[in-house]
Amino acid sequence: MAHAANRKESYESMKLLLGKIKYDKLKWKVCGGLKVVALLRGMQLGYTKYCCFLCQWDSQDKKNHYVNKLWPKRTSPTPGEKNVVNPPLVLPEKIFLPLLHINLGLMKNFVKGMDKTGHGFEYLRNKFPNVSDAKIKEGIFIGPQIKELMQGSLMKT
Repeated sequence: MAHAANRKESYESMKLLLGKIKYDKLKWKVCGGLKVVALLRGMQLGYTKYCCFLCQWDSQDKKNHYVNKLWPKRTSPTPGEKNVVNPPLVLPEKIFLPLLHINLGLMKNFVKGMDKTGHGFEYLRNKFPNVSDAKIKEGIFIGPQIKELMQGSLMKT
């Protein structure tokens, strides 16, 4: 485990940190949030067109977000192309995402792709009466709510 408390989260800091722990020699697996993963893959931070480190998902192609299921795989990241600004520091197969990031992202995508007039969406409204309709429509849930949904019984029709 590596941690740099007094360093800014930047590509240069990640490169220095990996150098100090001799990552090139050991090739350990890495677990980090989406910002850290983007830095390790040499990607531009912020709201970018191609923000996924695994594929060429186009974040600005709103009409195809829930229609297109297969986006082209990101092959070799080249600085200057598709929001890559630096050479990658870690291979994508050496990266693990924290489970909470995956759960939150899947839940958001699932809810945003739902029929807003259907029974499933109505179930969410009834299940979480204190959550605003705007948050439900955008799929904004917190960890305990997702856990409650996963452990809950099936809806009776």
